Amino acid sequence: MEMQQFYYDNKIVKKFIYATIVFGVVGMLVGLTLAFMFLFPNLTDGISWLSFGRLRPLHTNAVVFAFIGNAMFAGIYYSLQRLLKARMYNDFLSNLNFWGWQLIIVAAVISLPMGYTSSKEYAELEWPIDIALTLIWVVFGINMIGTMIKRRERHLYVAIWFYLATFITVAVLHIFNSLALPVSLMKSYSVYAGVQDALVQWWYGHNAVAFFLTTPFLGLMYYFVPKAANRPVYSYRLSIIHFWSLIFLYIWAGPHHLLYSALPNWAQNLGVAFSIMLLAPSWGGMINGLLTLRGAWDKVRVDPVLKFFVVAMTGYGMATFEGPMLSLKNINAIAHYTDWIVAHVHVGALAWNGFLAFGMIYWLIPRMTKSTLYSIKLANFHFWIGTLGIILYTVPMYLAGFLQASMWKQFNPDGTLTYGNFLETVTQIMPMYWMRAIGGTMYLIGMLVLVYNIIQTVRKGNTIEDELAQAPALQVISTGRIKGEKFHPWLERKPIQMAILATIAILIGGIIQIVPTIMVKSNIPTIASVKPYSPLELEGRDLYIREGCVGCHSQSVRPFRSEVERYGPQAKAGEFVYDHPFLWGSKRTGPDLLRVGGKYNDNWHFNHMWNPQSTSTGSIMPGYKWLFDNEALDISSLQKKMEVMATLGVPYSEAQIAKGAKDLRAQAIQIEESLKNDPDFVSSYNESKKKAEAKGEKFVPMNEREIVALIAYIQRLGTDIKVKENK
Repeated sequence: MEMQQFYYDNKIVKKFIYATIVFGVVGMLVGLTLAFMFLFPNLTDGISWLSFGRLRPLHTNAVVFAFIGNAMFAGIYYSLQRLLKARMYNDFLSNLNFWGWQLIIVAAVISLPMGYTSSKEYAELEWPIDIALTLIWVVFGINMIGTMIKRRERHLYVAIWFYLATFITVAVLHIFNSLALPVSLMKSYSVYAGVQDALVQWWYGHNAVAFFLTTPFLGLMYYFVPKAANRPVYSYRLSIIHFWSLIFLYIWAGPHHLLYSALPNWAQNLGVAFSIMLLAPSWGGMINGLLTLRGAWDKVRVDPVLKFFVVAMTGYGMATFEGPMLSLKNINAIAHYTDWIVAHVHVGALAWNGFLAFGMIYWLIPRMTKSTLYSIKLANFHFWIGTLGIILYTVPMYLAGFLQASMWKQFNPDGTLTYGNFLETVTQIMPMYWMRAIGGTMYLIGMLVLVYNIIQTVRKGNTIEDELAQAPALQVISTGRIKGEKFHPWLERKPIQMAILATIAILIGGIIQIVPTIMVKSNIPTIASVKPYSPLELEGRDLYIREGCVGCHSQSVRPFRSEVERYGPQAKAGEFVYDHPFLWGSKRTGPDLLRVGGKYNDNWHFNHMWNPQSTSTGSIMPGYKWLFDNEALDISSLQKKMEVMATLGVPYSEAQIAKGAKDLRAQAIQIEESLKNDPDFVSSYNESKKKAEAKGEKFVPMNEREIVALIAYIQRLGTDIKVKENK
């Protein structure tokens, strides 16, 4: 049989590995900074682009898309070529994938600290960046499928099934969740509102974790673990069951993020049922990976690469056991909105994704440089300090979450809340936050050790060049099934058919859950008293989104006695029909704000936003002093905002839109007048006005500043629903 010579493209793998390392350091450093902000809330006092609310989405995007995303591409580009015995389909597309992805990351690094965000978790990037991300993802898909078509290997190995499902599903999720109407170059509103937006977002959010952080890494596991252990995959049959059951079941589970919310009960229960079923394929995959190491445990004890892989697969097993358990309503009632969820997320990110990436890098670089790892001892040190860092990070967060939930729910014998002041639950968990910061520091130290070890390995080895290979050409065979051939082996020869079946598998659950919620109006009952936001409140809501307030505050009261007593009546679906996007949140570092309107006067909010500790002793909320700056609120897009909202179904009339600026100013003046009830405000205001006039500077009246718009929005929250004393 004639052998064909060709070169594997190692240079593109090198680029993605280096990007993985650089952005890993950046993402972890931002995360560690955020951890210390819980301990020192005014660490970046007065610097808007370094505030917690703006850095939090930067951290998640840097870790998910920059660190883990680049690691995913590195592993896929390396393994795909060798599994298919072919160079990547097109070198230009490979490089376009790399540079386009890095430019998207840079755009995120610039735009998120500037406050340009959609507020949707794991999908915060604004619409132009979303479009760019879609195009680069399509480039990746074309390159991958093109390589499959020109392959020299007849069957598609199990890892490739996971890569293919990743490409298809992430494309579908990203496109549908990111549908929005632009207001300006860096501002848009989601086409979905309230409950519908929440369902679509967590259909995306849960499955972005599934199909960006899980399925591609399962593919990498199926390639790199057998390679590093020099053992075959434990069970081919189990890998088939694992793949198809996982991609079919996972897509249904999103609603378990919205238990006890205003989402219709049928959708919640459907999410719970499929989440429980997910345990079987998830653990099937973990078992398949761990049992691949059977007979190689002596090697595991001395090989740091295999140590990283073992902890990674164990972390995957822990996270995928915990996920279904958290979907049980009685457990979700305890864990949701607490730091328990932070621990759960980081078991997956730090152990499963992080350690698998580290092991892969330690395995790849010596082979690509035709050398050996610079220091096994340093790699082992990285493993142990990283493992200890994970433990010191997650265990205190589990304890903090359980403590938060138990304190929130406690009552005195007379029926009052034992801890009526939310801050009492915050101060109790500060030691746990210290432990988290220490654990995060240790994990980052391990990452820096990797940086040094890899630099030294590259220095002592050969330059990474394309690798010569040879393989026989793939012989053309009948498109039908060979005599005696079973269905799945036949399917493994047909990438297009496999892609079509995978698409059908992931679309079934999405269609059944989402279409009825969007199309059947009875799922979202309307409430006559709920009115659209005023122009000033709309601007204030956009400021709330810009500052990332949803990262610490929820707007969804659950039907628990403790929450109804603390916050007011439970959330109703009809309350959110004009919310583009929804702002239910997923974490309560501070109290729920759904019914906060009217609870405090305007002066309280004014002082609270300037210096939270002045109104709430012990608060870990940072100040937002830039909202008070002597600069006018930008309302240049107000008319366009109202027009877009009207297009989306918000009942703004043409007359309301035309006089939007006038109405905004009138409401702002009312708030300024109410602020003058505080003599300290009047004194400080008059003094700053005199100073500006003395310097010859233009003085912007308080009613034109951003803080007034934010106060207007906060004071509106919950007031459409008549609540006695509006707790």
